Amino acid sequence: MREREREREREREREREREKKRRERKGKRKREVDRKGERDDKRRKKRKGRRKRGVDRKGKRGEGEK
Repeated sequence: MREREREREREREREREREKKRRERKGKRKREVDRKGERDDKRRKKRKGRRKRGVDRKGKRGEGEK
């Protein structure tokens, strides 16, 4: 019983550490992009893609496709 609890606690601790490292990496990546001055451009590109997704578009062939 106690062994299992200890094992669970260790697993939770590992998960917390992993999460912390992931957050740190994410922050560093954002800072790097910001320094280059490309961050707003990337945001704009993402927004554009989101708007187009799931909309019937007519291509050169003339039929709407999802």
